[in-house]
Amino acid sequence: MAIKEKKSKEAVARAAMASGRAKKKKWVKVKTRDKLNNSVIFDKATYDKLLADIPKNKLITISSIVERLKVNGSLARLAIKELEGKNLIKPICEPHHAQLLYTKV
Repeated sequence: MAIKEKKSKEAVARAAMASGRAKKKKWVKVKTRDKLNNSVIFDKATYDKLLADIPKNKLITISSIVERLKVNGSLARLAIKELEGKNLIKPICEPHHAQLLYTKV
């Protein structure tokens, strides 16, 4: 057997840089998401915005209220029930336990 010549660290580094191989992919354990700081109670300004702006939308869902008013989901569900009680919005289809679809009156 032939004796292998030891390569210097510089030679190994140059060989690695010259090779066409891509770097090895690192596995990510958990994807990070930004923490949403949605409010859990209606203040006066948000409540007024709810009564003024939301009934004018063509499609009203829990997620659309959460996105526009920056409130949490349970508060958005209560807001939809209140708007429906005041006859400001009407349901599009039969109510589903997860997704409530409403439109303007």
